[in-house]
Amino acid sequence: MATSTVPDTVKQESKAQQQQKMNRDERRRALQKQEHRGQWANKTEYVLVTAGHVVGLGNLWRFPYLCYKNGGGAFLVPYGLLTMLCGIPLFLLESSYGQYTQEGFITCWRKLCPLAEGFGYASLVIRLYASTYIIVQTWALFYLVFSFRSQLPWASCQNTWNTADCVELQISDSPSTNMTNQTILTNRTTAAIEFWERRVLAMSGGIEDLGTVSWELALCLLVCWMFCYFSIFKGVRSSGKVVYFTATFPYVMLLILLIRGLTLPGAWKGIYFYLYPDLNRIANLRVWGEAGSQIFFSFSVSTGNLIVLSSYNKYNNDCYRDCFWICLLNSGTSFVAGFVVFSVLGFMAEKQGVSVDTVTESGPGLAFIAYPQAAAMMPLSHLWTVCFFLMLIFLAVDTHFVSVESFLTSVSDLFPKLFYKPRRHEMFALIFCIIFFFIHLVLVTKGGIYIFQLIDHYGSTRACLYFMALCQCLALTCGLGADRLINIIEDMTGHRPPVYFKVCWKYIIPVLSLISFIFYLVDYKHLKINDWYIYPDWAYTLGWTMTLSSVLMVPLWAAVQMCLTPGTFRQVRAHEEAPETREIHDIIVKHLAY
Repeated sequence: MATSTVPDTVKQESKAQQQQKMNRDERRRALQKQEHRGQWANKTEYVLVTAGHVVGLGNLWRFPYLCYKNGGGAFLVPYGLLTMLCGIPLFLLESSYGQYTQEGFITCWRKLCPLAEGFGYASLVIRLYASTYIIVQTWALFYLVFSFRSQLPWASCQNTWNTADCVELQISDSPSTNMTNQTILTNRTTAAIEFWERRVLAMSGGIEDLGTVSWELALCLLVCWMFCYFSIFKGVRSSGKVVYFTATFPYVMLLILLIRGLTLPGAWKGIYFYLYPDLNRIANLRVWGEAGSQIFFSFSVSTGNLIVLSSYNKYNNDCYRDCFWICLLNSGTSFVAGFVVFSVLGFMAEKQGVSVDTVTESGPGLAFIAYPQAAAMMPLSHLWTVCFFLMLIFLAVDTHFVSVESFLTSVSDLFPKLFYKPRRHEMFALIFCIIFFFIHLVLVTKGGIYIFQLIDHYGSTRACLYFMALCQCLALTCGLGADRLINIIEDMTGHRPPVYFKVCWKYIIPVLSLISFIFYLVDYKHLKINDWYIYPDWAYTLGWTMTLSSVLMVPLWAAVQMCLTPGTFRQVRAHEEAPETREIHDIIVKHLAY
């Protein structure tokens, strides 16, 4: 017995030495990676970057319209409830994932639930589709340049691109002209619409006819990609500094436009339309679906970006408190933006002698038709136009370069030996920006708007986000575990999330996401442009291929892993990651926090 104990003791000591050596090697590699990867210089940078990313175009051109369309003030009931049930819990979930693992949205799943690594690759595909939103910056920059002309081109029909149906809307304070202006709006096209469709887009007859590239828009696109590159070429070291201006400037412009809007005649008429509560709409399932989709898009959940942003935090950052403040800022900005938008639309309706609903637009129609047309009616119209498009550009800038940085970071974390070397990140960012500049030239052709709308409708549709949220919560249950995550958050922040979050992650969010996903499929309608252009069948097939390219990535990855890993399902789950490896990870990230 004594002789057999000696070899066992030697084996245990040898195992302990190997474990210590493994700890040292892992720590050394993590420190080397962290040195090249970088971290936020302070909490302010993280808050500004995250706020700049989640507060984007959707807050300005989508939320106010949805609020008006779906019951005014009554819409705030489903919006507020779903914010508490889905928005904030998902925001905290993803932020804590990134801060704990210190990895991008692909490799983080290797530490959380390897079977769900397909979620990271799906996010990668969605990020590629979402990069097309740089075209909105391009259009806004184009408008900004034209805002410095002596006469605003969207206020006049005396231009080469105008047709015989063009009409300059007359400002009228007489009720007798109401019917005339209403007829004009119905049967004719305004100068703003013709500038948008015939000068900016130069729309062709359909997606089959792409036509030539607009060199003016191509130049604006180049400027946008150059700005993106110089914002991210040093990683968080450069983007963390850029946001001190890009994330705060839109709020200055928003405040200026809010003050100006509330002082316009007819402003309160527009605000009445914005907030008048129609309580009957609360019982409409479609209203709840619209509220849910707005939360997913506006909070930027289920895209992976929040995982990447929080991965640059120190381990002991209070992501629990940050979550509440950023979510409050996001929803508050959406609400205030509604006053800015509808005060101007109320003024526009007052001056034209029409009802507010005839001038109400959403999306590009609001940003590039309704608001420029309204600004042209104001005194100092050039000033307000410049302020509006500057705000629009900077709202889009943060969202875009964060998406690109998230993509680059996640790929770099996937191949650390290749990319975490001096000058590699700069080269990777440059190559990415150049390649996608040339790819996006197709968006500045005469048929580019049809391609953009197709990608917008299918590539990053809300069905993808619903499915991702469902899979993310299921991965939490099957992988890391909700109880363990709550313990991790308490260890990182010193705050223990209430059991409410556990209930949301395990039950409420999966059920609501599944219902929303099914409702989207049942209520699906083919995409149309201006309610008249119907895409050819091959375009709809291409669209659904884009949707499935991200959605199917999650179950396919899990199925492949199940097939390649020997053993039963329970054994595969147990194979995810050895407990001692997680302990090593916890030691490393805590060491890096100081």
